[in-house]
Amino acid sequence: MRIGYVRVSTVEQHEERQIIELQEKANVERTFLDKLSGKNTERPELQKMIDFAREGDTIYVSEFSRLARSTKDLLDIVQKLRDKKVQVVSLKENFDTTTPAGELAMTLFAAIATFERKIMLERQKEGIAVAKAKGVYHGRHQKAKPDNWKELVEKYQRREIRSVSELMRIAGCSRPTIYNWLKESGVAIQPLKWKPYQKKL
Repeated sequence: MRIGYVRVSTVEQHEERQIIELQEKANVERTFLDKLSGKNTERPELQKMIDFAREGDTIYVSEFSRLARSTKDLLDIVQKLRDKKVQVVSLKENFDTTTPAGELAMTLFAAIATFERKIMLERQKEGIAVAKAKGVYHGRHQKAKPDNWKELVEKYQRREIRSVSELMRIAGCSRPTIYNWLKESGVAIQPLKWKPYQKKL
């Protein structure tokens, strides 16, 4: 199936252009629309689209900025889809994950995401060092684990809770906090890696 994904911010409200473009250029059969900021991946229609897509389907977007606002989020979303044997095509960037050029682009994106992460961590360390020197840094307030955290971890390991995003929603905390708690609980979190898709013969 040819699936379209459209996102407009709450102030844009001009989804018609994207919808028409996807219909005319990609002949999409179903479209998912979010009217939300793209600052994170916790968008209801995006999650519905990921759950709906099946092996052999192709997701079309007018441009990458509709799918994600950061390199890391873009890689994360595309990898989730590729794990389901679902391809992604961006019309503006002329990008297709089924092509060698698409594979190369995703490898470059992964390198950029790693670089961006390192820069961010360096800036955080510099800011903390300056704050400590001024005597104004007191560290972060640690959020308490929910009372049923052990039960949630067991469900996550059994895949009854299917993703970190779902675990975040249930526990009511941020992704870094969940990662830290899982690490403390002895549950390994694999770093984001781009895995080239191998077509079935």
